[in-house]
Amino acid sequence: MTDQRPDPDALLEKVQRAETVRRRGRLKIFFGANAGVGKTFGMLLAARERRAEGLDVVAGYVETHKRADTEQLLEGLELLPPRLVDYRGAQLREFDLDAALKRHPALILVDELAHTNAPGSRHAKRWQDVEELLDAGIDVFTAINVQHIESLNDVVSQITGIPVWETVPDAVIESANEIELIDLPPDELLQRLTEGKVYLPQQAERAAQNFFRKGNLIALRELALRRTADRVDAQMRDYRDDHAIKNVWQVKERMLVCIGPGGNAENLVRAASRLSQSLKAEWIVVYIETAKLQQLSREQRDGILRTLKLAEELGAETVTLNGHKLSDEVIAYARTRNATRIVLGKPSFTGWRRWLHGSLVDTIVRQASDIDIHVVGKEADFLSQSRTNPYFSRSRLYLGLAAEEQKSFFKWRAGYIWSVVAAAICTSIAWLMFENFDLANLIMVYLLGVVVVAARYGRGPSVFSSFLGVVFFDFFFVPPRFSFAVADSQYLITFAVMLLVALVISSMTVSIKHQAKIASHRERRIASLYAMSRELSVTRGEENIMRVAIKHVTDVFESQAVVLLPNETGRIVYPRGDGVAQSCHGSDLSVAQWVYDHGQMAGLGTDTLPGGDMVYLPLKASSGMIGVLALLPLNPARIALPEQQRLLETFVSQIALALEGVKQAVETQHAQLKIESEQLRNTLLSAISHDLRTPLAAIVGASSSLLWDNNRLDNQARLELSQSIYDEAVRMTGLANNLLDMARLEAGAVVLNRQWQPLEEVVGGALAGMSARMKNHPVTVILPRDLPLVKIDSQLIERVFVNLLENIVKYTPPGTAVEISAATDLNEMVVTVSDHGHGIPAGEEQRIFEKFHRIANEGSQGGAGLGLTICRAIVEAHDGRMWADNLPTGGAAFHFTLPLTEPPLIEHEEAAHS
Repeated sequence: MTDQRPDPDALLEKVQRAETVRRRGRLKIFFGANAGVGKTFGMLLAARERRAEGLDVVAGYVETHKRADTEQLLEGLELLPPRLVDYRGAQLREFDLDAALKRHPALILVDELAHTNAPGSRHAKRWQDVEELLDAGIDVFTAINVQHIESLNDVVSQITGIPVWETVPDAVIESANEIELIDLPPDELLQRLTEGKVYLPQQAERAAQNFFRKGNLIALRELALRRTADRVDAQMRDYRDDHAIKNVWQVKERMLVCIGPGGNAENLVRAASRLSQSLKAEWIVVYIETAKLQQLSREQRDGILRTLKLAEELGAETVTLNGHKLSDEVIAYARTRNATRIVLGKPSFTGWRRWLHGSLVDTIVRQASDIDIHVVGKEADFLSQSRTNPYFSRSRLYLGLAAEEQKSFFKWRAGYIWSVVAAAICTSIAWLMFENFDLANLIMVYLLGVVVVAARYGRGPSVFSSFLGVVFFDFFFVPPRFSFAVADSQYLITFAVMLLVALVISSMTVSIKHQAKIASHRERRIASLYAMSRELSVTRGEENIMRVAIKHVTDVFESQAVVLLPNETGRIVYPRGDGVAQSCHGSDLSVAQWVYDHGQMAGLGTDTLPGGDMVYLPLKASSGMIGVLALLPLNPARIALPEQQRLLETFVSQIALALEGVKQAVETQHAQLKIESEQLRNTLLSAISHDLRTPLAAIVGASSSLLWDNNRLDNQARLELSQSIYDEAVRMTGLANNLLDMARLEAGAVVLNRQWQPLEEVVGGALAGMSARMKNHPVTVILPRDLPLVKIDSQLIERVFVNLLENIVKYTPPGTAVEISAATDLNEMVVTVSDHGHGIPAGEEQRIFEKFHRIANEGSQGGAGLGLTICRAIVEAHDGRMWADNLPTGGAAFHFTLPLTEPPLIEHEEAAHS
């Protein structure tokens, strides 16, 4: 009897999927093999039908290619105006996403799903625009050709010889609610091309000689048909799952091949491969591990692993399952995958032994009436297979088998001995109970003994214990006692029921134990994988990820491990970090290089260098090869187990993904730094060119006047020209000093000369230096008399005041009052320089401290945009903070803090000297 209760995880996933579908808009894709098959035409026809039904339909972007019949269908539909983008001297027409979201129709047409948007658009690709429309709850009709699907891009390029650069991720296609295939035979498409219904005459002629060759069209048509068929098959499976349909619908050939530990497994896989090729069918090779199969010898497990690898090499999907009853698991999985055929090996038992032991073939034929069954019969020479076994030499094989047989013998003998002991203990307990309890209660004691033996030693000893319990109960307690004779024939029924119940309890106990063992194994595998995935997700840095990976692989697989990565030239090298290099001793870099170059496993248990002690696994990611994981297992047989192989492959995938994430993050960071450096360079050049050009022009003009018109100039004019030359030269010097100071501060080359100073002296020095430029700005200084000394670099802090005052001169009109004040607050001094000018524009309070950032202000004298940046850098070098805000009465205020420490005791020092 099988459990028919629904899977709660599946139900939850179904509810979540339905909720997502309910919130999102519906996507319908008109899919074709080539341009010109009529995708846009079909999309417009469907849109007009929906409009006739009263639906709000808008044409967001439709490419008619100036075809008259297509343009005629567009008439009468509301057209969304395109967004015009100027790019390299040309004006591009783009889909206006913001206008579509604002209009929010029930259905919008967006043609050419794979289109690349113009630079400056919100999204790089049009399919991303469509995703945003769907998230907003808008239904979308769109169109795409098969060559634009990401997973088929390389196949199409190989067929046509023409690379296709614009692609759409497969996930977008798979998420579509509906796909409508627009198909046209190649001859008819070529006729349309000749008639000018696809491209203009000159373009059509070139297309017919290149992409539109008949062979290309046939191949692309087959790809489109197959892709559509796969999509329909996926929809059919979803429908069966949603409606809990268990019966197989034979709409697509899919074979399920069941293998076991028998010597015929490899022949079975090869025969299934030939059958799948003749039927053009998908095929899945399944190995189901039951309690009995968990006790297989090492050689038999190696054979199973070898068979699974052979199946993968021949193109099959391989799956390892756990279960109690083979036939139930096979049929259940076949129905889950909608397999139309099951391929089995010929039963090993015949005649009365087949009747006694049962047959998997007979059971599946009887229970799976809706699935075709194929039985492959061919004897395999076990010894010949052992001679070609790549995992162990003949001597190791015989030793392994002998060890396994010896271990099984001792386990078998201990189990049956304990069965006798358990029966004897139960008899002793029953003997003590005999005078005060009925015989029915004594039977319960023997059944308890059966349960204990079954839980500890399995089915064979528990069955033996069941028979012993009946025998001992009859001999010691059933009258006449101490005899196997039975006085009352009713006791024969008691014996039969007792034996039957004991056997049932034995079988159920063994089954529960097996299921608990399987659940425990699964839990450990999932827990170990989850632990590594969770730690990798919060780990940053290549070396740290390698260390985490090595730790988990070492613990789970009881082995020494090392992650080997390539250098800049693509050569595998040992890791440099001490934490990840300690376990790499013994790994062969030449083997690792071969694995990295070919993307295949090598070493122990593989087809390449099987005699080695280490196994090398390629770390593959979506972007290509990342590196190699080298493993030195302490127990090679454990690594060879199919379930361990699956777990190891999953570990390798997770490690590769984590390393790929680090690699992509580094590449993104480098790209971002490059972009920022380029922007910084352009900003620097723009600022310097502007701020140098103005004073240089003034200097050139004044000096040329002094040089060529000197005789016609009076003394006052010469003085003014000379003063102009001086002022502009000072301005250029200030710019150069700002650039040099900024470079020194960023490089950390500035060493502070901290001395105890009164703040009023620093302020006085800054005002004295700025007296000429501040003549039109009255300054008020408010400093408390008890203001403590501060330990600062007086020249740099004076530079802060000078830069702030220069900033006020540049951005405020003449006559604007300036105020300098200071106060103490806990362990710091807060200094404020404020003015009563126009203030800081909203949102610019933090940006004004960025390098080369300048506020566009009418009447300002410009600058490189470095003054405030230098101020903040100097204050932060003093362990202070700096910020800006607007005064409630109008104007801007710049604040910075300086830390306060205990000043020197000057009076005590003077007293000591005296």
